[in-house]
Amino acid sequence: MSDMSPTHIVFPLFAGVTQLDFTGPLQFLSRLPGAQIHIAAADMAPVATDSALSLLPTTGFADCAQADILCVPGGHGVTATLHDPAMLEFLARQAASARWVTAVCTGAFLLGGAGLLSGKRATTHWAYRHLLPMVGANPTAGRVVEDGHIITAGGVTSGMDFALTLIAREAGEDVARTIQLALEYDPQPPFTGGHPDSAPAPVLAQLQSRVYDAAAARMADALATMPKI
Repeated sequence: MSDMSPTHIVFPLFAGVTQLDFTGPLQFLSRLPGAQIHIAAADMAPVATDSALSLLPTTGFADCAQADILCVPGGHGVTATLHDPAMLEFLARQAASARWVTAVCTGAFLLGGAGLLSGKRATTHWAYRHLLPMVGANPTAGRVVEDGHIITAGGVTSGMDFALTLIAREAGEDVARTIQLALEYDPQPPFTGGHPDSAPAPVLAQLQSRVYDAAAARMADALATMPKI
């Protein structure tokens, strides 16, 4: 692929999106040679995230360019968005001609709701991975999981690993390494335990009981009742 060829990268937004699911990959993918970023939503109103940040779309669904790369973020707002036919139809339409169809965290369930994960290996945030069969996917452990032109990433910060993986597929490892160095992506967390396999058992149990048992139940209910497109 020539560095001069435009690569249209589409990020669909919805209320309650986890901002780092979006802004992490955005920061990396915006440096892909030829990248043209499209931040799409149902209308041009600011989109509230799961933090104090609101995001401004650059295009509505109706006017959005065709994606070469479709990247769907996740967040607690996914449960409501699974019942939004406009979003699911937008994803299905964009994915039909996209070179890469991707998701970060629970964005995988929006791909699944649009009928895009049937029979595919996929991952998502660890607290929800057991629900992937509800959208026809084969749950697969991994921070980044590839199945043909479908790439899914685990929870939140996995989106940055995913973005570098995709940049390497599109433009080569040297370009990906250069962007990694430019952004000084050299994570050295002060603690182990960012995954259930390494987290102290009391910390994991407390987080699940406080947040993720109920959140996974809400996701399961949303998946069971989502409309068919």
